[in-house]
Amino acid sequence: MLLPLAAGLSAQTPLRWENAASSHGATIGNAGLYSSRATMARVYPGEDLRMAPLASGFEVAEFEALAQNLVNGQNVPGLAMAIVQGGRVLSARGYGITDVNRPETVDEHTVFRLASLSKSFAATATGMLINEGRLRWDSRVIDYYPTLQFSDPRASLQLTVADVLSHRVGIGHNAFDRDLERNAEYPALVRKIAYTPMQCAPGECYAYQNIAYSLIGDVVQGASGQPFEQWVAQRLFKPLGMDDASYGLEGIAASARWAKPHVRAGRGWTAVQPKPTYYRVAPAAGVNASASDMAQWLLAQGGHRPDVLSGALLATLHAPLIDTPSETRGSQWRRDRLNAAGYGLGWRVYDYVGHRVVFHGGAVQGYRGVIALMPERDLGVAILWNANSSAPSGLLPTILDRAIGATPQRWLESEPEPLEEGLYAQGLPKLPDTPAASGGAEASVSNAKPE
Repeated sequence: MLLPLAAGLSAQTPLRWENAASSHGATIGNAGLYSSRATMARVYPGEDLRMAPLASGFEVAEFEALAQNLVNGQNVPGLAMAIVQGGRVLSARGYGITDVNRPETVDEHTVFRLASLSKSFAATATGMLINEGRLRWDSRVIDYYPTLQFSDPRASLQLTVADVLSHRVGIGHNAFDRDLERNAEYPALVRKIAYTPMQCAPGECYAYQNIAYSLIGDVVQGASGQPFEQWVAQRLFKPLGMDDASYGLEGIAASARWAKPHVRAGRGWTAVQPKPTYYRVAPAAGVNASASDMAQWLLAQGGHRPDVLSGALLATLHAPLIDTPSETRGSQWRRDRLNAAGYGLGWRVYDYVGHRVVFHGGAVQGYRGVIALMPERDLGVAILWNANSSAPSGLLPTILDRAIGATPQRWLESEPEPLEEGLYAQGLPKLPDTPAASGGAEASVSNAKPE
């Protein structure tokens, strides 16, 4: 899975994606995106991909039973899961209840917050504008947000669309998430970037962001002439048949049925009101969706909706632009299964014991979620739940292992997810209240300010 990547590609030179088995690939004019630190091989999902059948023993009924056991055991109040393979929806179901106080059954149309799973929607919507020639991956963000400033004046002239979507902004990770959790407004937090120490020049290093990532919303609005949320709904939700999907607190509250967030209360759960804070950074963490919606999103990201998303665009989104080695030192399944990790455009990309996995996780107060694609098996999985629990996270590697025939592990019984750079932050070390102080990873979570 590892191949060296030549640096210094010009923005006008076509780039060839190749897999390790073939010299034939797809030519796409999106070079200049890649960091010299990105070493993972690029696989174009539509051509020359070594397709293999699912391993024997892959039984959807088993995964549905495991999901049901999670809610029966009160690990979480409610859960939704979608599994697609070969262009077909194998399962899109709900389990458990929406609210411990006023329980309704979770079904395939029950809406959950996606938290940082939202980032792939922002990146994909941006790519559609690029396909239409209304934007470029190397377009400057300052041309759409003229007041943007960095502590190094040169940085504001250098930051590109691709830098934002791959977390290569140049400032410390999760910058100003704690301020957002204290109800600061997005424009005020963007202004604080001017006083934040630079870790590197834009494009040169990786540090996960929520506030800075949401600059892409301003870019999309400027390039499309429509509000960001409206553009995504019009160009993605509607044509893909994501009929339950929405943005924001008003969107989830208007849903016919939605899962309430839950936090620990002794040995049980208590329902709380969803916080508005991360909804203020819609590109980073604003989407709400159901299992039915996620099944359609998985099919589209897997290349089965070329009428909406081209294979060339998917290849670009799913190509790792910079290495993220800390991911391989995260939770138990990451430590045991990942040979390498990188970040693309709104997606993480893993070498999962020699198999490409395109992944993202998300967490805000009372909600968690994971999504993954395994292109060589044409497999997609999304799991959402409505509680501050990491217990269901082991369901994903269980499914991936079954798909490739790996030796089964007790992932559902393994340790909780880690704090930073992991999927869920159950608590964060106390940091000083400086402009660079940051929250946790993937739409940050803390005990004191848990969203």
